[in-house]
Amino acid sequence: MKKFYIIGFVLLLFFDTFGQTFFKLTAISALPFEANISWLLRIFSHGWAYLVMIGYAGAFITWMVLLKKAPVGPAFAASHLQLVTVMLVSVVAFNEQITLTRLLGALSIIVGIVFLALAEQRLHRKSAK
Repeated sequence: MKKFYIIGFVLLLFFDTFGQTFFKLTAISALPFEANISWLLRIFSHGWAYLVMIGYAGAFITWMVLLKKAPVGPAFAASHLQLVTVMLVSVVAFNEQITLTRLLGALSIIVGIVFLALAEQRLHRKSAK
């Protein structure tokens, strides 16, 4: 079961990060923003928008499968790890900067996920006794 969770969360993280990265590329390719049909057509004239859909379809399916078996609290927290991975990918792909505030936020997310995972392990051990 542990292997199932690890594979599932890695897939979820991949699909979420993939989707967000291509969302950014879609937004860049559709500039400048205009509230009209030509702007929408510009969005879908680039392949990035379709990759966003693939990423989010993969994330949706992976999330639904994970929720069948994973405890909701830690699963929901772990799903937010994509904020950290998107930040890291953005540094490489979009030349964005990691500020002290962003770094502290990312560390807070990671620490929170670790605490929730540890709490879940304790609950699991207590219920097994």
